[in-house]
Amino acid sequence: MTAEATPSLVEATDGPAEAGPSVRGPRARGRTAYPRYVAGKLGGAAVSLLAVLVTSFFLFRLIPGDPVKYMTGGRQVSAEQLANYRKEFGLDLPMWEQFTDYCGKALTGDLGTSYQFRAPVIDKITEALPNTLLLTGTAFVLYTVLGIFIGTRSAWRNGGLSDRLNTGLALTLYSIPSFWLGLLLIIVFSVGMGPIPGLFPTGGMESGGKEGFAYVIDVAHHLILPVVTLVAVEYGQTLLVTRSALLDEMGSDYLTTARAKGLRDDLVRRRHAVPNALLPTVTLIFINLGRTVAGVILVETVFSWPGLGGLFYQALSVPDLPLVQGLFFVFAAAVIVMNTLADLIYPLLDPRVGR
Repeated sequence: MTAEATPSLVEATDGPAEAGPSVRGPRARGRTAYPRYVAGKLGGAAVSLLAVLVTSFFLFRLIPGDPVKYMTGGRQVSAEQLANYRKEFGLDLPMWEQFTDYCGKALTGDLGTSYQFRAPVIDKITEALPNTLLLTGTAFVLYTVLGIFIGTRSAWRNGGLSDRLNTGLALTLYSIPSFWLGLLLIIVFSVGMGPIPGLFPTGGMESGGKEGFAYVIDVAHHLILPVVTLVAVEYGQTLLVTRSALLDEMGSDYLTTARAKGLRDDLVRRRHAVPNALLPTVTLIFINLGRTVAGVILVETVFSWPGLGGLFYQALSVPDLPLVQGLFFVFAAAVIVMNTLADLIYPLLDPRVGR
């Protein structure tokens, strides 16, 4: 046997052999894959935010209407006065100059000045944001918990009467437009219909003139119908996604092994099936979490809720370009940030992701 024919023996006699790719490769790749994965996701998020910034500027300039005429309140004004208004808000500048000025200020956190409120856009957003978070945040917690709980129960009792009823109700409510359901609830429970008296306010966030605990009760009273509207429409999506993901896991061999070991069905579901079926639900949760900042424009408008959604509708009707652009950017940025966070959490839930 020659040395050429037995390179491994020659290497063994000359000294310790280098560890091959099969020994160190997977660990090395594991250590470097996640940072590259994170960098890629963060880079994609930055590009998306830049695209939103550009889109928000050009998109709303397609809306018909002259904001300068709105600012005059319908009064007869001279051409010189209109020119002064346009100069005050930079509307007399060429489009490319308006765009560069908008982008430069936006990157420093300055989203411009609202035409109708004559106040910084960021101040109007900060003022309305807590109201939106109260409404959509409360609804988000309720429909997420409700959707996951009923979705897991329905999947575990697949084909049963409760599963068919829950799935049918979820599909029906999810297909109903939120504004239509909100109007229906106002007619029935606010205005009153037949033997049902008007129990809740028709809109707004408070009745006014109340302080302390009485104020909290008043806000909660106004909160009930819009929260019920959002929960009724949104919980079905979480239920269906959770149910579908869990059904895919239920035929897996590891669940059969767990049952064969004598574990109760409840433990098999909670400790094994549900955690492995959470990835699609986590995606949906983070998307919905991003939407809590945006609010639901139609629901806030129907119930006259003083949040970001109602502010966006009000600005769109003018059109108040700086306010519309600023709100659109905040809405989109919230969704992009939450999607990115979901992508970064994936590898922690499932090591196969990002490797």
